[in-house]
Amino acid sequence: MSTTKRLYLEAKKEKTLFIIGFIILFFAVIMELIGPVIGMYIIDHHIKTATEGIINMQPIFLLLAVYFIIAIIYAILSYYQTIYFQTAGSNVIKHLRTSLFSHIQKLPIKFFDNLPAGKVVARITNDTQTILELFTVMLPTYIAGMTNIVGIIAVIFYFNVKVGLLALIVVPLLFGWLLIYRKISDKYNNIVRERNSDMNAMLNESINGMTIIQAFNQEEKIQQEFNQLNEEYLKNYSKIIQLDSITSHNLMGTIRSFVFLVMIYIFGQSFLSAEATLTAGMMYILVDYLTRLFNPMFNMVNQLSVLEQARVSSNRVFEMMDETAEVQENKIMTQCEGHVKFEDVSFGYKPNELVLRNINIDALPSETIGLVGHTGSGKSSIMNLLFRFYDPTTGRITIDGIDTTSVTKQSMRQFMGIVLQDPYLYSGTILSNITLNDPKITREMAIDALERVGGYRVLQSLENGIDTEVVERGSTLSSGQRQLISFARALAFNPKILILDEATASIDSETESVIQQAMDVLKEGRTTFIIAHRLSTIKHADEIIVLDKGEIIERGTHDILVEKGDVYAKMYALQSGGK
Repeated sequence: MSTTKRLYLEAKKEKTLFIIGFIILFFAVIMELIGPVIGMYIIDHHIKTATEGIINMQPIFLLLAVYFIIAIIYAILSYYQTIYFQTAGSNVIKHLRTSLFSHIQKLPIKFFDNLPAGKVVARITNDTQTILELFTVMLPTYIAGMTNIVGIIAVIFYFNVKVGLLALIVVPLLFGWLLIYRKISDKYNNIVRERNSDMNAMLNESINGMTIIQAFNQEEKIQQEFNQLNEEYLKNYSKIIQLDSITSHNLMGTIRSFVFLVMIYIFGQSFLSAEATLTAGMMYILVDYLTRLFNPMFNMVNQLSVLEQARVSSNRVFEMMDETAEVQENKIMTQCEGHVKFEDVSFGYKPNELVLRNINIDALPSETIGLVGHTGSGKSSIMNLLFRFYDPTTGRITIDGIDTTSVTKQSMRQFMGIVLQDPYLYSGTILSNITLNDPKITREMAIDALERVGGYRVLQSLENGIDTEVVERGSTLSSGQRQLISFARALAFNPKILILDEATASIDSETESVIQQAMDVLKEGRTTFIIAHRLSTIKHADEIIVLDKGEIIERGTHDILVEKGDVYAKMYALQSGGK
């Protein structure tokens, strides 16, 4: 489906507002075209008689009053026209942004692996804002312009065919330039929008990583990279400016000068003719209408860059809308006991590059499974598969005997909770970060979860307790406090399957002790997977699985693996001081 048709379908959702806007616009154009006719009538029927010594001011004042009323009506119509188009356009963009954001949430995680967050944000905000200008500025300008042009040419033809033909010649010149402009500007507009996205992505990444940038004195290098993107943006935008400069005044001004020269010649011939029929009033109306003919043309040409930018932005938005969303299977998981099995699972983020090979895990309800291994061994990939951020390349994962790919992800994830090594906190309060504003999670449930992880006393000591405001990512809280909030968040939703992704790796020993004591209670009735950084947290796991390069190389309880004296035993010895 073409971009134009898709924009039309979006606009159709607000067709009532647009139709009213167009009706008002039509009448506004009529009011605008009536003015010169009144002027001609005054000149030919009243000012002419005044030069002959006969003057009657009453009809002149009456006609001027009519002119003034028409001007007021035009102003009122223009006001409401703007209101309706602005409202309709804003509603269209609201629907479009809502649909786009909803679609983005359904895209697979691998999509975001390849597209920086800043570029995604640019399409939702910058590109849709450009499309808004299409509906609120460009569309009324072009519709009003075309209505004016048709009306003016029709009136000119009525009064003088020669001048009408002259005016008619201008129209194909205008549309010819529209086609040429689009062909030339398309390349530069695409690059401009892309570089704008690149800058957004870089700014987003740099702001989030400012601590590292300053700690390693990388400010100058990052500045150079940004300057390079900014320079390329400006270089291509300058091409568009040059194109607009040629168009806006030089081209249209030349055409207008040509038309007026020809019109002067036509007037001259008429006056020199023995049968001159061109009155002063008619000259006035033809000059006025020709002047008015070029005003909408100027406006339309000046909006060419907006039109092209909106077209490019629309392509970018719909390109993202066309990304294949995750299929929502029909089957709903309504209950969960927590029996998790990996059956000969292999997986790779890229084709023919497996990061997991022949993984077999059988976690019975309420069991605790510890996952151990060096960086890149595949621990986090197992969790990604369990949460269905990705699906296995071969093999299958089942929960209570049900293949996870046969049920909706939402229904499956309602029985799962996760605590990450680097917890993500949203702007809001500590309480809202635990409940995620889910009406099913009450304040009492949140407090209970905090108490069970040993965090209520720690967080209640803050000035506003659990109602303390959290700034972006919780930067004003300690790592231990952020982790306790994340831990309580998972527990408040009472999952049957709990994943702790190196949850104690970034907290101090005292806080680790608090969480470790709570974990023994929390694991009751839950199947728990622990990706362990500190091996002391999995000493009592029902099974410990040691991974290396995507394969299971050891498995068993802590005592069995230590007694075996192989990889796990050596890792444990290093952490326990060689004991």
